[in-house]
Amino acid sequence: MLDRFRRSSKPGGSKSESSKAASSKVDTQAPPPSAGPDEETVRIARKDFRKRRNAGRWRVVRRLALALLLVGLVAGAVWAVFFSSYVTAREVDVRGNGTISDAKVERAAAVPIGTPLARVDMKAIVARVQPISEVRYVEVGRSWPHTVRITITERTPIAVIDQGSGLKALDDKGVPFGSYAKRPKHLPLVRTDAGTPGEALAEAAKVIDSLPANIARRVDAVDVVSVDEIKLVLASGRKVTWGSAEDSDKKAEVLAVLLKRPGNQIDVTVPGRPTTR
Repeated sequence: MLDRFRRSSKPGGSKSESSKAASSKVDTQAPPPSAGPDEETVRIARKDFRKRRNAGRWRVVRRLALALLLVGLVAGAVWAVFFSSYVTAREVDVRGNGTISDAKVERAAAVPIGTPLARVDMKAIVARVQPISEVRYVEVGRSWPHTVRITITERTPIAVIDQGSGLKALDDKGVPFGSYAKRPKHLPLVRTDAGTPGEALAEAAKVIDSLPANIARRVDAVDVVSVDEIKLVLASGRKVTWGSAEDSDKKAEVLAVLLKRPGNQIDVTVPGRPTTR
């Protein structure tokens, strides 16, 4: 009976042991080696790399070429403007002048015709034109491609002055300019010595320029001795001691009242204390 029991249990034991062996074999078996990239993948990757590398090189080449082109264009433009004969000064355009002739301005300006317009010295032209007595302001500029433009602001006469060398105009700054063969009727005559300083003439000009129209049209002459000694001589022969240009508005108001009263000598030097006799 014991032998029968041993025989019956043997096959079962064998099956269990067989299962354990199989399981152990499966667990300890190493995974299959990983397959690397195939040849087609490698070829495509290399091709993409070459494309990117070539594209980068072309970008560098294009940038370099563009930089060289820009440098060439700038250099060409500089040469054309400053050194070539394509944009030279060929004519002079004078504007704003009324009593001064174009020829007089052009002679004084002495524009270097044929010089590249960009290299013409505009400040030098201003310095040559400004001394013309009739010129108050002058502006000089370029009008591309071939013209130098000179714009004149002329002095405006407010009186006529005679300092022993003929009749000249006097502007509102007291600057004599131009000449007259005959005195214009609408301008008063400033009478003064040749040695009268410019400050006195400038003060007299301020007085004349400040006169209201109802008084200015009565003034025939202005006698100037110094800055503080200015007198008006009216067409009627009456004389007005004015003094300096200070408080000219008040002096004109007082004078307008005093002209209605008798007296050939009027003094408004101190407008608060005028006198007549």
